[in-house]
Amino acid sequence: MDVPKLIKKWFDKWQDGDFLELPISENFTHTSPFATIEGKEQYINLVKENKDKFLGYRFDILDEIYDQNKACVRYTAIQGDFTLEVSEWYYIKDNLIEKIIAYYHIGEIREERKLKNSM
Repeated sequence: MDVPKLIKKWFDKWQDGDFLELPISENFTHTSPFATIEGKEQYINLVKENKDKFLGYRFDILDEIYDQNKACVRYTAIQGDFTLEVSEWYYIKDNLIEKIIAYYHIGEIREERKLKNSM
Protein backbone atom coordinates (compact mmCIF):
# COMPACT_ATOMS: atom_id res chain seq x y z
CA MET A 1 0.00 0.00 0.00
CA ASP A 2 1.38 3.41 -0.85
CA VAL A 3 1.81 6.00 1.90
CA PRO A 4 -1.05 8.37 0.89
CA LYS A 5 -3.51 5.44 0.78
CA LEU A 6 -2.31 4.21 4.18
CA ILE A 7 -2.77 7.64 5.76
CA LYS A 8 -6.23 7.97 4.17
CA LYS A 9 -7.10 4.58 5.66
CA TRP A 10 -5.96 5.86 9.09
CA PHE A 11 -8.31 8.85 8.88
CA ASP A 12 -11.18 6.79 7.43
CA LYS A 13 -10.95 4.27 10.30
CA TRP A 14 -11.07 7.09 12.86
CA GLN A 15 -13.97 8.83 11.15
CA ASP A 16 -15.89 5.52 11.02
CA GLY A 17 -15.08 4.76 14.68
CA ASP A 18 -13.34 1.54 13.61
CA PHE A 19 -10.31 1.98 15.90
CA LEU A 20 -9.83 -1.78 16.31
CA GLU A 21 -8.80 -1.95 12.64
CA LEU A 22 -6.32 0.93 12.58
CA PRO A 23 -3.37 0.22 10.24
CA ILE A 24 -0.76 0.21 13.02
CA SER A 25 2.04 -2.19 13.88
CA GLU A 26 2.28 -4.23 17.08
CA ASN A 27 5.19 -1.98 18.10
CA PHE A 28 3.20 1.20 17.40
CA THR A 29 4.26 4.31 19.33
CA HIS A 30 2.18 7.48 19.61
CA THR A 31 3.76 10.61 21.06
CA SER A 32 1.66 13.68 21.83
CA PRO A 33 1.74 16.59 24.28
CA PHE A 34 0.00 14.26 26.76
CA ALA A 35 2.41 11.31 26.74
CA THR A 36 4.04 8.56 24.72
CA ILE A 37 2.00 5.38 24.39
CA GLU A 38 4.01 2.33 23.39
CA GLY A 39 2.47 -0.74 21.79
CA LYS A 40 -0.68 -1.34 19.77
CA GLU A 41 -2.46 -3.07 22.64
CA GLN A 42 -1.82 -0.22 25.08
CA TYR A 43 -2.94 2.36 22.49
CA ILE A 44 -6.16 0.48 21.64
CA ASN A 45 -6.93 0.01 25.35
CA LEU A 46 -6.47 3.75 25.95
CA VAL A 47 -8.95 4.52 23.15
CA LYS A 48 -11.45 1.95 24.53
CA GLU A 49 -11.32 3.58 27.97
CA ASN A 50 -11.72 7.09 26.52
CA LYS A 51 -14.05 6.66 23.54
CA ASP A 52 -15.78 9.98 24.25
CA LYS A 53 -12.47 11.80 23.74
CA PHE A 54 -11.27 9.81 20.70
CA LEU A 55 -14.35 9.01 18.62
CA GLY A 56 -16.93 11.09 16.78
CA TYR A 57 -14.52 13.38 14.93
CA ARG A 58 -14.54 14.55 11.37
CA PHE A 59 -11.32 15.78 9.84
CA ASP A 60 -10.59 18.79 7.68
CA ILE A 61 -7.24 18.00 6.03
CA LEU A 62 -5.29 21.23 5.45
CA ASP A 63 -1.83 20.09 4.28
CA GLU A 64 -0.22 16.77 3.36
CA ILE A 65 3.40 15.88 2.65
CA TYR A 66 4.36 12.37 1.60
CA ASP A 67 7.69 10.56 1.30
CA GLN A 68 8.53 6.92 0.75
CA ASN A 69 8.19 5.84 4.40
CA LYS A 70 6.74 8.86 6.17
CA ALA A 71 4.13 11.57 5.93
CA CYS A 72 3.09 14.76 7.64
CA VAL A 73 -0.54 15.88 7.79
CA ARG A 74 -1.91 19.12 9.22
CA TYR A 75 -5.63 18.99 9.95
CA THR A 76 -8.49 20.28 12.05
CA ALA A 77 -10.28 17.64 14.12
CA ILE A 78 -13.92 18.56 14.74
CA GLN A 79 -16.13 16.90 17.37
CA GLY A 80 -19.38 18.82 17.91
CA ASP A 81 -18.38 22.37 18.85
CA PHE A 82 -14.83 21.30 19.80
CA THR A 83 -12.00 21.82 17.30
CA LEU A 84 -8.35 20.91 17.53
CA GLU A 85 -5.59 22.01 15.16
CA VAL A 86 -3.11 19.15 14.73
CA SER A 87 0.09 18.40 12.86
CA GLU A 88 1.21 14.77 12.83
CA TRP A 89 4.24 12.93 11.49
CA TYR A 90 3.62 9.32 10.48
CA TYR A 91 6.45 6.80 10.13
CA ILE A 92 5.71 3.70 8.06
CA LYS A 93 7.22 0.22 8.18
CA ASP A 94 5.97 -2.90 6.37
CA ASN A 95 2.83 -1.11 5.15
CA LEU A 96 1.74 -0.18 8.68
CA ILE A 97 2.07 2.96 10.75
CA GLU A 98 4.80 2.28 13.27
CA LYS A 99 5.09 5.70 14.90
CA ILE A 100 3.17 8.95 15.11
CA ILE A 101 4.42 12.19 16.60
CA ALA A 102 1.53 14.62 17.12
CA TYR A 103 1.72 18.35 17.78
CA TYR A 104 -1.20 20.38 19.14
CA HIS A 105 -2.06 22.84 21.89
CA ILE A 106 -3.62 21.24 24.96
CA GLY A 107 -4.60 24.16 27.15
CA GLU A 108 -4.32 27.76 28.15
CA ILE A 109 -1.01 29.57 27.82
CA ARG A 110 0.53 30.27 31.22
CA GLU A 111 0.63 33.99 32.03
CA GLU A 112 4.45 34.10 32.11
CA ARG A 113 4.58 32.59 28.57
CA LYS A 114 2.20 35.12 26.96
CA LEU A 115 3.67 37.65 24.53
CA LYS A 116 3.55 41.32 25.40
CA ASN A 117 1.52 43.40 23.01
CA SER A 118 3.49 46.48 21.98
CA MET A 119 1.05 47.56 19.28
